[in-house]
Amino acid sequence: MFSQLGNLAELMRNAGKLKESVAKATEALGQLQVEGTAGGGAVTAKVNGRMEVVSIRIDPKLVSDGDTELLEDLVAAAVNAGLLKARESAAQSIASLAGGLPLGFPPGFDPGASGGRP
Repeated sequence: MFSQLGNLAELMRNAGKLKESVAKATEALGQLQVEGTAGGGAVTAKVNGRMEVVSIRIDPKLVSDGDTELLEDLVAAAVNAGLLKARESAAQSIASLAGGLPLGFPPGFDPGASGGRP
């Protein structure tokens, strides 16, 4: 029992460092950017590590064709591909900051959500 109290005291001593590390990780996630594409590159979605869509690029030929249903599907697919890449990159970044400790992110983990909740 007393050894667990020692661990708790150590955790409390390191709380400031942990908070600083989390703040740095959150800032780094905002600067991480990945791209998801669909339609052979006709639609590109750029997403940051906070799971925010930064930009969408659509090939003008796709717009002039007038097939809005196809365009909607391709935008959704590109955004989803970007979000998947961003989640994977964010998990790798956070894991490297954790010094290799297994963090075990739950399915649906969203580092951009309040408190890291899905």
